[in-house]
Amino acid sequence: MTDFSNIHMQDLPDNEGSSATDFYDNFRVKLNSVEQFPSMYTFKFIIKADEEKLTQVKGVFTHPSSKFSEKESSGGKYRSITVETFVNHAEDVIDYYKKVSKIESVIML
Repeated sequence: MTDFSNIHMQDLPDNEGSSATDFYDNFRVKLNSVEQFPSMYTFKFIIKADEEKLTQVKGVFTHPSSKFSEKESSGGKYRSITVETFVNHAEDVIDYYKKVSKIESVIML
C-alpha cells in the first residue's frame, strides 16, 4: 500500500499566483516520489449534500475506469466522495485537482 501521509491537499484559491504554482510544483515532486505512473489513483472530496455539486465533481472524471463511492455524513449535511481513476502521470492528478477546485464548496483531501 502506498504511503500518502506526506501528501496534504488543501482548498486553494482559484488563481495562478506563485503560491499556487509553488504548491503544485511541490505536490508534483511528492507524487512522483511515492507513486508509480501510470496507475489507478484515489481522490477524496467532501461536499455539502447537494446533487448538483455531486454531479459536477463526477463530471470531471470522464475516464472509463473511473469508479465512485459515496458516504453521507451522520447528520446528512455532507457527502464524501471517493473516486478511483486511471492516470498516466502526476500531471493528470494535478489537472483533476485543479478542475475540481473550480467547483464551489468542495473540500479536497
